Amino acid sequence: MKILLSSFIQLIDLLLTIYVWIIIARAIISWVNPSPYHPLVRFLYKVTEPVLAPVRKIIPPIGGIDISPVIVIFIIFVIKNLLHRLLIKFIIF
Repeated sequence: MKILLSSFIQLIDLLLTIYVWIIIARAIISWVNPSPYHPLVRFLYKVTEPVLAPVRKIIPPIGGIDISPVIVIFIIFVIKNLLHRLLIKFIIF
């Protein structure tokens, strides 16, 4: 049971790490004003917009700079930290 739970937590951690990199890629691509019809751009927006849009509604862009990716990445790192603590707790006990 511990191995299954440990593997599950590690899988979630990996998926969250990949999602952070997708958010970073979207932020970098937004600086160069890409074509909205490019498949990669469409994928990045389709995957990240459902998470970034609610944060953007709560905290609008400041001085024209959208900080929602930074906030979402911070929240993901908090979740990852909690997962690591949970993993350590289950391994020890």
